[in-house]
Amino acid sequence: MRITHVETFSADVAAPEPPFRWRDGLRGSSGGQVGIIRIGTDTGATGVATAHKPGSAVVLRELVDRVLRPELVGADPLQREWLWERLWNIDRTEYLPIHLLGVIDTALWDLAGRVHGAPCWQLLGGYRTRIPAYASTVTFDSIEEYLDVADQCLALGYPAIKLHAWGDRDRDTRLIQALRAHVGPDVPLMYDGSAAFDLADAVQVGHALTECGYFWYEEPIREYSITAYRWLAERVGVPLNVAETIPGGHLSTADFLAAGCATYVRTSAALRGGMTGAMRIAHLADAYRLRAEVHGNTQSARHLCMAIPNTTYYEVLVTANPVRKESGVEPDGSVLAPRDDGIGLAPGPAYPAALAEYVCAP
Repeated sequence: MRITHVETFSADVAAPEPPFRWRDGLRGSSGGQVGIIRIGTDTGATGVATAHKPGSAVVLRELVDRVLRPELVGADPLQREWLWERLWNIDRTEYLPIHLLGVIDTALWDLAGRVHGAPCWQLLGGYRTRIPAYASTVTFDSIEEYLDVADQCLALGYPAIKLHAWGDRDRDTRLIQALRAHVGPDVPLMYDGSAAFDLADAVQVGHALTECGYFWYEEPIREYSITAYRWLAERVGVPLNVAETIPGGHLSTADFLAAGCATYVRTSAALRGGMTGAMRIAHLADAYRLRAEVHGNTQSARHLCMAIPNTTYYEVLVTANPVRKESGVEPDGSVLAPRDDGIGLAPGPAYPAALAEYVCAP
């Protein structure tokens, strides 16, 4: 089997309504055209994947036309490790956005699942068929609204809640304390700082999270300084969840582990180099008995959650109040393993007709 063609498509993704933000001063929701790639072979087997960043369609098309198609055509699509290493080496001179390196790998895994007649999570080894989903908030206007959203999430069956707050040390601290007091001691709570703080403020927020028994403390500082994270880990008791956005894939994650600052690490197909990169991180973390928590609510994230033994939850975004339960979340707040072959495309965007066969059921 050989790759014969590599095509790019675009799909319009509507901006969420109402609009949302991640923290004060940081852009949140937006619409736009996302890019989709389809890889085809001389046997008729195909695979697809989406570059989820709005505006990715133009960048993906240019990279495919200029760099990626010449590299992929003629290659064996089942040699995913070889192709992953090849694209990783090309990155040295092309500086490929990691979410675009990952989209090629994810399309190859989708193709493999269709060839073998199995969902991707089974090809990856298969660990579970159900996982609890946590409610991951966007930034709301007041403590009172957060508490109302939390009540709705718990009533819908979500067993755990993660905060994206304002990025203000004192205001976030009051929210952290208020939410714990409101839901009681038994509900797992997490907090994501969205890279808002310097070390001093991150320590103060970390003390509040420690006192309130939060499950993890995620990305309070931009991830370029691993030393800052090591110093933070030495100063607070709450477990850190690190390495979601730093460039360098599993290599950068390894340096976080070596620094001793991680209890959890982030992994994903979109930000860590496709399914292959995500699994490398999961296995790396497992070697140190750490957890690799899957980021995001994409089709690839569902497959990774079912394949990785050392992950706890599937992430569901709560972008509005009233809370709308994500499609596919069971009454008990869990998500079931996908049944379609490969990975496929998430329902929702306005895909071209040529991609209709790849769209998964809601």
